[in-house]
Amino acid sequence: WSNLQVFDARSCATAKEMFEHLCRHVAYATNGGNIRSTITVFPQRTDGRHDFRIWNSQLIRYAGYQMPDGSIVGDPANVAFTELCIQLGWTPKYGRFDVVPLILQANGQDPELFELPPELILEVPIEHPTYEWFEELGLKWYSLPAVSNMLLEVGGLEFPACPFNGWYMGTEIGVRDFCDAQRYNILQDVGRRMGLETNKISSLWKDKAVIEVNLAVLHSFQKRNVTIMDHHSATESFMKYMQNEYR
Repeated sequence: WSNLQVFDARSCATAKEMFEHLCRHVAYATNGGNIRSTITVFPQRTDGRHDFRIWNSQLIRYAGYQMPDGSIVGDPANVAFTELCIQLGWTPKYGRFDVVPLILQANGQDPELFELPPELILEVPIEHPTYEWFEELGLKWYSLPAVSNMLLEVGGLEFPACPFNGWYMGTEIGVRDFCDAQRYNILQDVGRRMGLETNKISSLWKDKAVIEVNLAVLHSFQKRNVTIMDHHSATESFMKYMQNEYR
């Protein structure tokens, strides 16, 4: 809390202005990799028919494309949202890591589409400290996890658009984004390349492989001086925070 930067965007009136505020948020929060905790607060809800909303779940996410053969290119979690972007006029690129545009709604008006300038988006190519083949997987991830679809309630006032960010914990990317079966699902490929018994669950090949994926994520972010936390440090940090709150 003591380090949270609050940007007051309550005087915002149009989707274009919303976009300008969000560009400022991304640039400030990314800070060349030295991530800063930030929240931007857009106008409060009035009668429920003039809401300011960000339709994206995060300010930066990767597109997911359902192909004619049923396969998915990109992030399967974002297939429906990507389809919505295409319906609103976005031109799909059909890559594995295409950043989806922002869908912004101001004052209850129709949603509008905006693309974040590529120079604002800091991405980290994923490599492993010892497995040289890891780079062949062609993985990367964005450095700024900015949640944008939650409602902030303060003293009875509701703010439907209030994107905020901290920084990543390594397992969020390594386990959830890369290894979940319903996401990028790279675990089998990694296990095979490591020479593990991937046809035998009791060999614990998944446990071995996921550790190396997590290690690769932490190594890659740290190598490029981008803020990230391992799950052990995060646990210790949270317990200290709890102790301070209870004082």
